[in-house]
Amino acid sequence: MSYLLPHLHSGWAVDQAILAEEERVVIIRFGHDWDETCMQMDEVLASVAEKIKNFAVIYVVDITEVPDFNTIFYEYFKKIEELNISRKMKS
Repeated sequence: MSYLLPHLHSGWAVDQAILAEEERVVIIRFGHDWDETCMQMDEVLASVAEKIKNFAVIYVVDITEVPDFNTIFYEYFKKIEELNISRKMKS
């Protein structure tokens, strides 16, 4: 379903989409267009896009095509995972 949502094809395009939007929230789905989970998210996002268009805009970024943010998000999610593991160990 990613074909129903606008794609950003470069890191520069992602930056510009965020910087250019002054009134609405920018929602970006980072992932793979072929991934089943991403396809499910795209379907949900596409179904609400029209309803939220006055206060949010949705974009899709395929992380194979645009790997610029992979390291940043990998490190971020790695830290979250470490925090969750340490919380589980304390319980």
